[in-house]
Amino acid sequence: MPLTDIQIRKAIPSDKQYKLNDGGGLSLLVRPTGTKSWICKLTINGKEQRLTFGTYPQMSLKEARARRDEAKLEMMRGGDPVQRRRQEKLAAKVRAGNLFEDVAEEFISKRVAEDMAPATLKKLRYFLDQLRAPIGKRPIAEITPHELLAALRKIERKGHRESAKRTRSFASRVFRFGVATARCDADPAHLLSGSLLAPLPKSYAAIVESEQVGELLRAIEAYDGYPPTMYALRILPRVFVRPGELRLAEWGEFDLDKAVWQIPVGRMKARLC
Repeated sequence: MPLTDIQIRKAIPSDKQYKLNDGGGLSLLVRPTGTKSWICKLTINGKEQRLTFGTYPQMSLKEARARRDEAKLEMMRGGDPVQRRRQEKLAAKVRAGNLFEDVAEEFISKRVAEDMAPATLKKLRYFLDQLRAPIGKRPIAEITPHELLAALRKIERKGHRESAKRTRSFASRVFRFGVATARCDADPAHLLSGSLLAPLPKSYAAIVESEQVGELLRAIEAYDGYPPTMYALRILPRVFVRPGELRLAEWGEFDLDKAVWQIPVGRMKARLC
């Protein structure tokens, strides 16, 4: 005999779980904890299978019957609702394990293994931090261009145009890494090229007069502080490299016979992505 809402509400838990049958394979499982769960028994390919629909009262009696009828209709059409549910759960589990921030962390770890400069790694983590709140917990395969654009424009509205542009570039590298490792199918950040405001030009002070250059060189020669700093100051105007490239230089990079210094790509600012 079909169940009624009154019967379900009055069902009291006991020491052992028990079922209240509604018919057509649908029943309500009452556990000792008081939880009341909807289950549906189906016979698929000669084997008895079971589907769980949810709990009462979150799912009403009417909704549970509708879910039972949908499952039976799917079977009549040649489908397997139990297998479909398993695939959906598996897909949800895979998506949950491929969050944007997880893939981004893996991408940064790859760059660490490739001996990228600490300063650059710090920047990569900064860009990731800019994206953690808006999309970090989202499955990377589900992030849309508009979703990412909203996150970037939030940075832009603070007046940080250059940061917004570089964060987009970082996101693009993470998505491309995700495509390469089968976690997503496309790079939505690529579609946003040109969508952000161009950074405002910023001029930096520079010595352009030869007399001033001479004064600088004489000041460097007169410096008698910490010896490594003194020698670094004297070398820099002659080789025009960045301080970090000089500071991390190793003897194996120099060919003194040919007067050649070959800096590894991983330590250059314009490194390969």
